[in-house]
Amino acid sequence: MRKIKPRTLSGFMELLPSEQVSFDTMMQKLRDSFSLFGFTPLDTPLMEASEILLAKGGGETEKQMYQLSKGDTDLALRYELTTSLAKYVSLYYNDLTFPFRRYEIGKVYRGERAQRGRFREFYQADIDIIGDGSLNILNEAEIPSVIYKALTSLGLSRFYIRINNRKVLGSFYEIIGAGDKATEIMRTVDKLDKVGSDKLSKMLSENLGLTDAQISEIISFVTYKGDPFEILDKYKGKNETFDKGTEELLTLKTLLSGFGVPESHYKIDLSLARGLDYYTGTVYETYLTDYPEVGSIGGGGRYDNLAEYFTDRKMPGVGISIGLNRLFYILQEQKLLSDDFYSSPADVLIIPMTDDLSPAVTLATSMREAGLKVQIYNEDKKFKVKVSYANKLDIPFVAFLGEDEIKGGVITVKDMTNGQQTTASSAMLTAGICDKIKELNKNPPVR
Repeated sequence: MRKIKPRTLSGFMELLPSEQVSFDTMMQKLRDSFSLFGFTPLDTPLMEASEILLAKGGGETEKQMYQLSKGDTDLALRYELTTSLAKYVSLYYNDLTFPFRRYEIGKVYRGERAQRGRFREFYQADIDIIGDGSLNILNEAEIPSVIYKALTSLGLSRFYIRINNRKVLGSFYEIIGAGDKATEIMRTVDKLDKVGSDKLSKMLSENLGLTDAQISEIISFVTYKGDPFEILDKYKGKNETFDKGTEELLTLKTLLSGFGVPESHYKIDLSLARGLDYYTGTVYETYLTDYPEVGSIGGGGRYDNLAEYFTDRKMPGVGISIGLNRLFYILQEQKLLSDDFYSSPADVLIIPMTDDLSPAVTLATSMREAGLKVQIYNEDKKFKVKVSYANKLDIPFVAFLGEDEIKGGVITVKDMTNGQQTTASSAMLTAGICDKIKELNKNPPVR
């Protein structure tokens, strides 16, 4: 029989057991952080009718979407989580309470070229707050605090959130006489970090036909290094939408400190536009301070009509998405995953030393009831191999049950971290192990 060479498809991530524990812990810490802010979990299907997922546009989205058919049904794997959310709130509108706050952590699929930190299958962690007719600016100020809490819970400290407002950008281009090209200018300016001011000026001139005066004003505006509200004041009173966006930015800045986000972890960046056209207010992007070259690890913003393709109801919302595989890849590549992180599949390995396995089974059950993860090792191997099994899996405690222990109603436990061995009652040692495992679990997955 011909043997098939095992392989993982390009753009798909598979992890070794200890890495998977780190990844799953990251997901759980994000869930816990999102829950602190009153977000409810949601799980939408991986697959939808193609017309649902293509509702808000074809073009590049359609090119990168995995489509398949079954009989007469045209199906597709979800490209992101927002369209599924739009369908969900439209479908279950009468059963939901608004503002509707949900988080979802799930896999999405994109048929793009796999490259460093970019995957074809990856997890997105999304939070969104959806209003019914209106949504207060307070919600836009709360999103950065959720990001801050989520990332610090992972052990990350060196990151920052870029914040801007699309009302400011769009109306600024109207003020300088380039309002008809605002969308194209925003997309071009969004490349500032990658191309620099000189190349950006050239792109604005050659690709969009802007005048030297317009380009000069744009460059001065989006690269302003001082207090952003100083340059915003320069244009105050010239456009109602501009003034509204400036007011929203100021409100946001005022509320952020109350939400516990330190000034060291965010900055108002007037160049930030986000590439997606549907953002209408505040926009966000999050970067790792020491690795700006890898780009944003999460982004999002305010949109005024989430479900316009599915219902006539106005449903404004605000949200952000974190690319988990990309973040994990960076942490792994830069060796930022903590060596002290506790990722063992078991807390205790029980090694029976007699033919009668009942005492080992009873001990394992009582330890599991105390909340410990327990394995029983009874393979026909030498004693040294059995202990080596615990070492290879970093299992911190090994419990031995021989005839003497069974007769005396005790167990012998070896602490694999320091080699110390203790014989005492199972209740006493189980309590001690529980305390030590609690301490081990306090170590975050990131250095």
